[in-house]
Amino acid sequence: MLHIVNKSHAQTRSLESCLRLSRPGQSLLLIEDAVYAATRAAAASSGIAEAATRLKVYALAPDVEARGMAGKLVDGVTAVDYGGFVDLVVEHSTSQSWL
Repeated sequence: MLHIVNKSHAQTRSLESCLRLSRPGQSLLLIEDAVYAATRAAAASSGIAEAATRLKVYALAPDVEARGMAGKLVDGVTAVDYGGFVDLVVEHSTSQSWL
């Protein structure tokens, strides 16, 4: 399953709920303001640091760059472009958007 989160962990509890219900081996794609959770400054408090040990975690590179976070992603998070986003959706038989 591919989980897609678009809100900052500081705005809503969507990321927290996603991480609680996700299973090892699944994938998580952070888009829009959710990319803030994948920065070195926020990864521990957002839960992404721990999640990256059991999930495949991705961040949408254009959103990372638009927010000035390029070069600040925590280890274990892979930046993907729009083509990579499409590849992730195709690769997974199901996806869940967390609003």
